[in-house]
Amino acid sequence: MIRFLKNSIARPSQVAPQLTLGRLEFDLMQILWSRGESNVRDVVQQLKRPLAYTTVMTTLDRLHKKGLLNRRMPDRAFLYSARLSSQEWGRQRAENMLVAFLAGSHPSRELLLSSFLDAVGEHDAVLLDELEKKIRRKRRELLRRGRS
Repeated sequence: MIRFLKNSIARPSQVAPQLTLGRLEFDLMQILWSRGESNVRDVVQQLKRPLAYTTVMTTLDRLHKKGLLNRRMPDRAFLYSARLSSQEWGRQRAENMLVAFLAGSHPSRELLLSSFLDAVGEHDAVLLDELEKKIRRKRRELLRRGRS
């Protein structure tokens, strides 16, 4: 992850915009994450609101073009599946947001870190202790590698 952050900070304009989803896109991804590989008709049937088949088809195609879905055509209809698990997608989104803040000015980085620590401290003191341990481990690792 550290390599990812360093590379992304060096090239902040290349942060993956395809990880940002609209409401319908997110709903369709959730269906595919829960059901696995599905065709458009199956996805339409799983929606909690009525939508036209063509709307869902177009949105699935857009998600495919964004690189979030795989698709194959074994018969006459495409079968879509998520390229990333929901956990992988969430992790990449979080990393991209963090990279965007770290690529900013020094005051914005300080604001991000202090706000993050305040929020963690208010909600989960145990997690704050775990973060402190991880920071110590990472410092020892960097010292072993000859970095400071």
